[in-house]
Amino acid sequence: MKFLIVTIINVSYGQTPSPTTDEIKKEIKRLEQLRQELKKTIAENKKILEKIKEERKKLEKEKKELEEIEKKITEKRYKKLAKVFEKAVDEDPELAAERISKMKDPVKAAYIIYNMKESKAGVLMDYIDPKMADRIVRILAQIRKQKGNK
Repeated sequence: MKFLIVTIINVSYGQTPSPTTDEIKKEIKRLEQLRQELKKTIAENKKILEKIKEERKKLEKEKKELEEIEKKITEKRYKKLAKVFEKAVDEDPELAAERISKMKDPVKAAYIIYNMKESKAGVLMDYIDPKMADRIVRILAQIRKQKGNK
């Protein structure tokens, strides 16, 4: 480093540098050490990067597994709700339709109806508010496209 500074100073004053052989050898040795340190650091960073990639793959796999579990739980929930509404249709279809009509999320209502027996879903749809029924029918059409005909 001293050699480099001296060289810069000498050049800036118009003097030609005349380094000694020992100074040149020391500078070469220092640069070689720096080169080795850089190679070592790069190798360590590559190992760390590989570990990060492996962890990312594991996390993606776990994320997909969790999404599948969540999907199955949601499907079970809609099937249970569908059974509840089927019983409600048997007892009082108007009251069941009123509850479906008052649901804030027509997607949830559509999934409940999707999981009901067709005959009971048909009876229920007769009593649902026409605006809500229209939304539900549109959503049911999309669901059937995604899952295939039921």
